[in-house]
Amino acid sequence: MQIHVIQRGQTLYGIAQAYGTTVNDIVEANELNQQSGLVIGQTLVIPIIGRFYWVKSGDSLWSIANRFGLSFQRLAQINRISPTQPLQVGTKLYIPPLPKRNAEVNAYVEPLGGTVKPEIEAAAREAAPYLTYLAPFSFQILRDGTLKEPLLNNFPSIASENQVTLMMVVTNLEEGQFSDELGRIILTNDSLQDTLLTNIITAAKKYNFRDIHFDMEYLRPEDRERYNAFLRKAKARLSAQGFLLSTALAPKTKADQKGKWYEAHDYKAHGEIADFVVIMTYEWGYSGGPPMPVSPIGPVREVLEYALTEMPGSKIMMGQNLYGYDWTLPFVPGGQYAKAVSPVRAVELAAQNNVPIKYDYQAQAPHFDYVDNEGKEHKVWFEDARSIQAKFDLIKELGLRGISYWKLGLPFPQNWLLITENFNVTKQ
Repeated sequence: MQIHVIQRGQTLYGIAQAYGTTVNDIVEANELNQQSGLVIGQTLVIPIIGRFYWVKSGDSLWSIANRFGLSFQRLAQINRISPTQPLQVGTKLYIPPLPKRNAEVNAYVEPLGGTVKPEIEAAAREAAPYLTYLAPFSFQILRDGTLKEPLLNNFPSIASENQVTLMMVVTNLEEGQFSDELGRIILTNDSLQDTLLTNIITAAKKYNFRDIHFDMEYLRPEDRERYNAFLRKAKARLSAQGFLLSTALAPKTKADQKGKWYEAHDYKAHGEIADFVVIMTYEWGYSGGPPMPVSPIGPVREVLEYALTEMPGSKIMMGQNLYGYDWTLPFVPGGQYAKAVSPVRAVELAAQNNVPIKYDYQAQAPHFDYVDNEGKEHKVWFEDARSIQAKFDLIKELGLRGISYWKLGLPFPQNWLLITENFNVTKQ
C-alpha cells in the first residue's frame, strides 16, 4: 500500500497508471468525491500490495534497501537488476510488503441526544473489523453509586459479530462535565465504592462487556491516592469475575505535573494496577484554543516516552483523534469555538476554496488556510495518511500495545486501510 501526495497537474488516471491500479480502486479506497477534484498536497492511499519507490539523487541500492528493512541483494533480486549496477535517477523500484506486528485497536463511540444516529452505528459497523475493543461512551456514575447508562442500540451485537471486546467506559461526568465533587464523594466512601462496583459488574454481565474502563478526570489532587486505592479494589473484584480493567490517563510528561487534569493520575500506579491504559495524546489543538495541530508528533512522543519510564509499552495504548478543527480567525480567547471536521471534509473544504494543502513536517500534520464567502479567514488543521502513518511508526518504534481512537463518526477511510497495512489487529 502506498501513500501518494498530489502534485500540480496530476490526474487520477495518471496516478492509477503509475501504480498499476485503477481509478475506481483509488476512488473507492479513499472514498473520493470526484466532483470536488484533486487538491495539491492531498494524500491518497493507493491500494496495491507493497509499494513503489522512484530513485532520487544520492540514493544507492544499499540506502534504499536499508530504508525499507531489506538487504540490497534482496531488493536487487526483486527488481531483477544487478546489485552492482548504478541506479539512474527516476528508476522505479518495487518494495514488497513489510512484516506486520500485532497491535490492539480501540475506538470510542459517543451517541448524543435521545437516539443513536444511523451514521454513528454505521461508523461502528464499518470500523469493527479493525478493532480489538469498542467503547460506547459512557456509563456515568451517580452520587448514590448507581449508573446512568449510555445508548447502546446495536453496539453489543456489532461487537459480537466482529469478535470485538466491548469496553465499558465508566466516567465521573455530571451534566456534560467531569466533576471533581462527584469523584470526591465516591473516592472517600467505601460503601459507595462497593455499591458502584456491584452495579458495574451487573451491567457488564447484562451487556457482555469484558473490559471495565475507568475514565475519571478532573479529580482533586488530594484524591490521587484514593483513586489508586479504588482501582486496586476494583481490580481485585473485577479480576475475580473474569473482567479486564483499563484506565484513561491525561497526557503527562512528568510525575509531578501540575494542573487538575493531571495531578490525580498516577502513571506508575495505573501501570501496576490496570491491564492496560489509554493515554489521551490529543487535543493540543482544541475547539476553544488557538489554531494548532490536534496531536503534533513531538508532544505526543514526549508524553509516551515519559509513560515508558513508569510502565511497560505492552500496557500503553496511544490516544489518537479521528478529526481536525476549522478555526475562524482572528482567534479570540473565549470567543467562537472551532468546528470539528473529518479528514474527508477537510479535503473537500480545500477543494471548494481552491487552496493547496500544506504539511508541517515538524508536527507531522497537514493544514491549510482559506477565506469563506463572508470574507472571514480560516485555519484548518487535520489528519491525513501521512500524519497517521507517523503515529503508527511511533507505536512500532516505542513498542506500544496499540492505539485508541476518539471517536467514531467522522469519516477517515485512509486510517483503516493503513491499520491493515501496518498491524495484525488482535482480537481478544
